[in-house]
Amino acid sequence: MIEVYPDLEPLSRAAAALLVKQANLAVAARGRFSVALSGGATPRRTYELLAAPPLVDQAPWDRVHVFWGDERCVPLDDLRSNARLAREAWLDRVPIPVDQIHPLNCAQAPAAAARQYEAQLREFFGGRPPRLDLILLGLGDNGHTASLFPGTPALEERQRWAVEVHVAEEDLYRVTLTVPLINQAVVVAFLVAGKSKARVLKEVLYGPRDPARLPAQLIRPESGDLLWLIDREAAALVSAGR
Repeated sequence: MIEVYPDLEPLSRAAAALLVKQANLAVAARGRFSVALSGGATPRRTYELLAAPPLVDQAPWDRVHVFWGDERCVPLDDLRSNARLAREAWLDRVPIPVDQIHPLNCAQAPAAAARQYEAQLREFFGGRPPRLDLILLGLGDNGHTASLFPGTPALEERQRWAVEVHVAEEDLYRVTLTVPLINQAVVVAFLVAGKSKARVLKEVLYGPRDPARLPAQLIRPESGDLLWLIDREAAALVSAGR
């Protein structure tokens, strides 16, 4: 499903409302809600809205478990850290128990951190299918999502739930959830904003299937919902691709 909004503000309001809705549905059905967060600039406003009225009073924060879809391997207080962004904008401002926030700390040893994060997830699911209730994703100008970058071995992973990725253009390691885990989610929601994303969005949605070049095409939930929440600038070429 594709939903187009005038600009980032209503897109962010829709994303925040979606998180609260899915949290309440999951808690009613299973007693807890699990979400994996995206980094980058686009979700910041969504996170801010979750920490402010009216939504801050509508979510079952004591039953929320927070994971990350990916993380740059920098210290958690680094300005580039996805965890830092979410904490400052949202998590430090709502009553989620500290032991239910699961940052991905890969600053020292990316490969070991990926194994440890998978172990955390396996413990969380306790032998049950690894089905996160909601995964928020972004879309890079080069077609990447999470830290699934074009041409990297992570795209071929079929067994592991988290892997390390070296991003050559940044000369930086990241850790990312893998395609098999992401595609188990109940809901996957892409948040895409800005005119710089228009070309790649059209290619991902309507172009020839080429996931080695456009990894976001790999995201197809097996039995869940896939949502694209996009602003008008990012959607500029979408109608032309139908």
